[in-house]
Amino acid sequence: MKAPTLPKLPTIDFKALLEEFKTLDPKDPGLWPLLPRVVVLIGLLLLLLTSAWWFGWGNQLDELESKAQQETKLKEEWLDKKKQAVNLEEYRNQLVEIDRSFGALLRQLPNKAEMDSMLIDINQAGVGRGLQFELFKPGNEVVKDFYAELPITIKLLGNYHDLGAFTGDIAKLSRIVTLNDIDISTGKDGILTMTTVAKTFRYLDEAEVSKQKKAVQAKATGAAPAKGDKK
Repeated sequence: MKAPTLPKLPTIDFKALLEEFKTLDPKDPGLWPLLPRVVVLIGLLLLLLTSAWWFGWGNQLDELESKAQQETKLKEEWLDKKKQAVNLEEYRNQLVEIDRSFGALLRQLPNKAEMDSMLIDINQAGVGRGLQFELFKPGNEVVKDFYAELPITIKLLGNYHDLGAFTGDIAKLSRIVTLNDIDISTGKDGILTMTTVAKTFRYLDEAEVSKQKKAVQAKATGAAPAKGDKK
């Protein structure tokens, strides 16, 4: 069986087409032959499409792409807000728990009136273990956002076990005390010397917090603090 043959595509005689264009009357296109009319119409169509793209469609497509990206961003923001709204009650419970934990930590900080008894507790922790104080020197307070930090330089003499027990007693105090920059050296008769900086903390009262905020605002604006706010 013979395979079917495809019909041959008509060939275009460009030379004859060119000759036809030379004989066309531009004042009477209705009498033009079919092929020149088709070529001219296709050319006009391409010119129209190119002009439309250049003067209008290109900017419109760019704007459409920008709007599509904006729509995607707005959808993501909406989904985030929806998740927050769904979990709002859980967030509130977490906030209550954070406030409770913060309050518990805050209660471990003594106020200004309790600092003297705090220093006595640290001293008694060493004396109670039979340690000898060579130095117990409170430094200057460093004020933070809502609390003040008091460093105390301490130098103790004693044996290894008593020094270890002293650090354990400090950790068990009801108030927060940290031992920093610990240095231990051996002296005469095997007696150890421990030098450390103990840091204890206290929370600021309302007047001190207000004063601290004013100082921060004055620093941010470059203004000098009021006369009543000077230390």
